[in-house]
Amino acid sequence: MVILFTSVSTMGQDSPSSLKVATEPTFPPFEMQDQGTGELTGFDIQLMKAIGEAAELNIEFITLPFDGIIPALQSNTVDAAISGMTITAERAQTVSFSRPYFKAGLAIAVQDNNTNIQSFADLEGKRIAVQIGTTGAQEASTIEGATVSSFDSASLALQELINGKVDAVVNDGPVTLYAIKEAGLQGVKVVGELVTEEYYGIALPKDSPYLDDINNALGLLIQNGGYREVYQTWFAGEPPELPLVPPSLETAQVISFDWGKLFANLLQGSTITLLLTALAFTFGLIGGTAVAIALISPYKPLRLICRIYVDFFRGTPMLVQLFMIYFGLPGLFRELGLDFSFDRFPAAVLALSLNSAAYLAEIMRGGIESIDKGQWEASQSLGMSPLQTMQDVIFPQALRRMLPPLGNEFITLVKDTSLVAVIGFEELFRQGQLMVATTYRSFEIYLAVALMYLVLTTLSSFGFKWLEARMNPLQRRKAA
Repeated sequence: MVILFTSVSTMGQDSPSSLKVATEPTFPPFEMQDQGTGELTGFDIQLMKAIGEAAELNIEFITLPFDGIIPALQSNTVDAAISGMTITAERAQTVSFSRPYFKAGLAIAVQDNNTNIQSFADLEGKRIAVQIGTTGAQEASTIEGATVSSFDSASLALQELINGKVDAVVNDGPVTLYAIKEAGLQGVKVVGELVTEEYYGIALPKDSPYLDDINNALGLLIQNGGYREVYQTWFAGEPPELPLVPPSLETAQVISFDWGKLFANLLQGSTITLLLTALAFTFGLIGGTAVAIALISPYKPLRLICRIYVDFFRGTPMLVQLFMIYFGLPGLFRELGLDFSFDRFPAAVLALSLNSAAYLAEIMRGGIESIDKGQWEASQSLGMSPLQTMQDVIFPQALRRMLPPLGNEFITLVKDTSLVAVIGFEELFRQGQLMVATTYRSFEIYLAVALMYLVLTTLSSFGFKWLEARMNPLQRRKAA
């Protein structure tokens, strides 16, 4: 395919300028990774390259998560972004948009056997999955009584629907249709296709010098048929007419930042974070104790099994473990003909507990083995059983030695709970992400999130130091 155009660059430079363009390659057919070559491909990618040639700009694509694109534009880390981003009045307050390059709309995806949902009105009181920071997420948040779960990508939201954990997915229509057709998603259908009218635009930092070049190049491609050729490479039919200014910007309103709502949401997220940490640490301590005892037992097969467990959970990322438990296990059981799935809360607690138990087992094993073996022999000479020796002699001494590393593991667990945000669990970090996705005040919000984590970890540190002093007989004697 050959696209003809003439240069429309107004930059006045002899050699093409380099333009860093952010995109998230998990939004087919607009941007994705070619399975054969590993290169970026899709409608947005091809169109941006054509715009770059027309404007005499060298396009350098940079992959970022969708909710991090606007903060990157605000900090001038990138020069532009094309990622199926809908032009909205809220976003236009923080970044500039090119003229619209695509007309789209939201669609509702449900399971094949669902006959109750046909429109947005039918979503009241239902469980809905969305991609964080999208107009689908904004629209879903206005539905009365709906429980909305946010995920980092549209593919994870659709996976949640396939696993039967939500009733519907609200997402961009072309993306959902492409996923069902090309990715071969089974048991999913689209209802209420294009229930809203939206326009995608190329986002740039405020007062960007590249805005006119991109607009002129896009206009030229629309006039000379280059845009039509790119459009028909990925979609059937003729491309729709595109306005110079989308309707969403004709009545733009200034939206103020609500600090009270921010701290209320972060406080709610902190409560969830502490609950997750307490449960995961408690179950991890129980499991870690059992594994530690097994690791020092005389039974070789038992030691081997526990060693494999510890090495697996310490040697693989917790993020992978979360995905295996929450998304992988239900898919595996479904293939076996079993109807089984995890809710987010038990899945998060299970993944954190299993991971924590592996680390706690090694801490406890080291603490127990640090006690002189002569105390075992002395207890045996007094007629004490191995259980009595462990309970009354060895473990109390080992526990005092284990408290500092146990405190470190607890503090690490407080921070590791932020990983459960990837399965849509709204703990402290996720609450911050949700606020950034709607206000685009990334620095202030993430600073507040960091301070909340600092408060939680500092209080935890003081608590374990008090416990160390409380369990130290010498310090208790001095205090008395």
